[in-house]
Amino acid sequence: MTRFLIVTDLDGSLLDHYTYSAAPAMPLLKELHESDVPVVLCSSKTRAEMKQLRRRLGLSTPYIVENGAAVFIPSEGSFKRPKDTESVEGDWCHRFGPGRRHWLNLLETLPSKLDNSWRGFSDLTIHQIADFTGLSKDDAALAAAREFGEPVQWLGTPAEQEQWCAWLEERGAKILRGGRFLHVAGPWDKGMALQWLRDALAAAPSDSVAEQEPLVTIALGDSHNDIAMLEAADYAVVIRSPVHPPPPVSGQHRVYVTRATGPLGWVEGIRHWQQQLSF
Repeated sequence: MTRFLIVTDLDGSLLDHYTYSAAPAMPLLKELHESDVPVVLCSSKTRAEMKQLRRRLGLSTPYIVENGAAVFIPSEGSFKRPKDTESVEGDWCHRFGPGRRHWLNLLETLPSKLDNSWRGFSDLTIHQIADFTGLSKDDAALAAAREFGEPVQWLGTPAEQEQWCAWLEERGAKILRGGRFLHVAGPWDKGMALQWLRDALAAAPSDSVAEQEPLVTIALGDSHNDIAMLEAADYAVVIRSPVHPPPPVSGQHRVYVTRATGPLGWVEGIRHWQQQLSF
C-alpha cells in the first residue's frame, strides 16, 4: 500500500488565473477527499486567505503560506502534532524564519538609486490591491494580512530589477517571482515546506493510515516560484499558464506538462498520475 499527498499551488493552478474559480476541479477534490488523499494548498497567499479558501474548497488538511514561509497543520482532526511546532489559533505552525517586519525594515534601508521602481503591499491601499489583483475588497484585505514577507509590484526596468534583487539578496533576502508580484522574504521556498511536511507526516502519520505505508508526493504549479516545490516532489505537474511559458523543471520522467490551463489543467495532471500510479 502507498499513501499519496498532493501539494498544489493556487493562482493559475487550482484557481483560474483570471476568475480565481476552482469550479472545474471541485468534483475531483471531493473524490480525493473520499479516497483519503490529502490536498495541501501551497501558495504565496496569507494565512487569512488560506483559511477562507480551505472553507470554500471543503478542505481540512495542512496548508503552506507565503511561498513556504510556514506550514500549518490543523490541531483538530486526524493529524498528530509534529515536533518543532507552535500553537497558533487552533493550528500547529512550523515557521522557517523571521516575520514580515524584518523584511520591511530591510526594504527601508535601500539606497535611493534603487528605491524608486517598486511598491510594496504595505504602500498600497486595500482599494489599490483590489484593482491590481482583481480581488474583491474583502479578499484584498485578506491578501494584505502578510505575516512573513512583502509582495512587491515592480515598476522599473529589468536591469534595475536585477540590481535591486542583488542588493537585497546580499543582505539575506530571497526574491521569488510569482505570477503578479516579486516576493521579498527569507531563504525558504515551497520545496523546503513540502519536504518538512512530508517528513513530519511520515514521522507522525494520520490515525487512519497504517504507519508503515510509504508516502508519495505529487506537486502541481504553474510559475517560477513553484519550481522548488515541483522538484522536491516525487511526481510533478506543470500547469500551462495563459500569460507565461511553463517553468523549467528537471526530471522529465516524473514531470507532466498539461495541455489545459488553470483548474482544467489541474484535473488533467492529477488524472495523468492517477492512471500512472493507480491511486
